[in-house]
Amino acid sequence: MIVFLKVFNEALRQAMDSLFANKLRTFLSLLGITIGIFCIIAVKSAVDSLEKNIMDSFNELGSDVIYLDKMPWNEDPNQNYWKYELRPDPSMKDYDAIMSRSKLAGNASYTVFTGGRTIKYKSSAVNNAFIMGSTYEYQNIQNLEFAKGRYFSQIEYNNGSNKTVLGAKVAEELFGPVDPLGRDVSLFGQQYQVIGVLQEEGENIFNFINFDEVIWVSFNNLKRFINTSDESSAGRMLNIKAKDGVELEELKGEVTGIIRANRRLSPRAEDNFAINELSMLSQVLDSVFGIINLAGFLIGIFALIIGMFSVANIMFVSVKERTGIIGIKKAIGAKSSVVLLEFLIEAIILCLIGGLMGIVMVYVSLKVISNFIPFAMGLDVGNLLFGLIISIIVGILAGVIPAYRASNLSPVEAIRG
Repeated sequence: MIVFLKVFNEALRQAMDSLFANKLRTFLSLLGITIGIFCIIAVKSAVDSLEKNIMDSFNELGSDVIYLDKMPWNEDPNQNYWKYELRPDPSMKDYDAIMSRSKLAGNASYTVFTGGRTIKYKSSAVNNAFIMGSTYEYQNIQNLEFAKGRYFSQIEYNNGSNKTVLGAKVAEELFGPVDPLGRDVSLFGQQYQVIGVLQEEGENIFNFINFDEVIWVSFNNLKRFINTSDESSAGRMLNIKAKDGVELEELKGEVTGIIRANRRLSPRAEDNFAINELSMLSQVLDSVFGIINLAGFLIGIFALIIGMFSVANIMFVSVKERTGIIGIKKAIGAKSSVVLLEFLIEAIILCLIGGLMGIVMVYVSLKVISNFIPFAMGLDVGNLLFGLIISIIVGILAGVIPAYRASNLSPVEAIRG
């Protein structure tokens, strides 16, 4: 161990001497390592940050929930557009069938979306407002967080009372510094009492629903003012949450049978609906992210190969310059393995310096980019270690031949020079 530390210390000193004695040559040689590490780690970190942002959006919707829809999420909609477009939207009848017949569903919720409305408070107004009307169970599935106030009571839902919950952005635009709770707003030509304000979500690149801009009313209230069965006037969503311990595949099988029976499809008729889950989107995204990571890796590899040959060239020059010293070391008893290890460690240290330069560039670049995009990008410990490991591997590959040549020098010939 003591011998190794002495060898490491000597290799570190030699690497620093080489770095400072020939600054420009060493910098240009390490540039390939720096660019290669930058390409690989920058792309990987950017993809990881994007993936985390998207997965956080997915997790918000719940991993134990399935979604009844016209089309499957894991297909290109353009391939069978008209086939899917001719399918019926999820309906209140589908929701009623699930609620009355399903034994595996813990909850189900039917939601209707409509836009183009204006909500007012005194002289303030929000135009083209986004309205969401849901059945009572929605909060049990989505579990949205409230900044203040509360959810609809069962009585308010049953009666279709004029009560509303506002998204954070809508509440801010309407009320500013005024506390919205208990105040009346004008919507659908009616007075609505604000009973809650949702927690602000902030900018999110992959929101299914932007809850910061939502005006949330109960389904029983919304159907008094719009035709909820008119598929051209509103969007629809039917979410079904599995009971604890129930596998999604079991729930999907049961729901498929219930919906087919409810829509009176013959045994030979294909489904006119799709049952989706978030893992389907995750699989599609994983393949996309994999391709992006591969592209960044290939670009980085070419730069690393150039850098590797440049560092190898430095090491050959270093061996040539220190031939006499190598001969003296071997003459007084230094083993070939010690000489080999010394030069190999020197090559690794040089590549680590280049790698660290690349990682610093990645960190700075991601911090700058984060100021211009709607989600934070960062360099995590895993990617940092990955970059350092690649640098070490490149250092070993770059230094092994020069180090082997140095270790095989004859003491007499080396001293002669």
